[in-house]
Amino acid sequence: MFIYNVTINIDNSVHDEWLGWMKTVHIPDVMSTGCFIEYRICKVLSVEEAGGTTYSVQYVCNSIKEYENYCDVFAPALRAEHNEKYKNKFTAFRTLLEVIK
Repeated sequence: MFIYNVTINIDNSVHDEWLGWMKTVHIPDVMSTGCFIEYRICKVLSVEEAGGTTYSVQYVCNSIKEYENYCDVFAPALRAEHNEKYKNKFTAFRTLLEVIK
């Protein structure tokens, strides 16, 4: 099992709108790709020196192939939509994690 983790620091001036949009639009759009079996959104509790609020959005998939399919087929448009909507209001980085049992 694998976790595609997106860590996002969002500017507080758009925080509430962004969080609502993530919950009602973006995350459902990601999940509707069929590449992931579950997700969670977590607020990072450590304080950011630069300000803003940080979240970890974690999408779970069963295989690298599903993750690669998401990256190749769906991610460009979904990222572009997020970037256009919240341009200059966020920073993000992505990691792929393997769950070790």
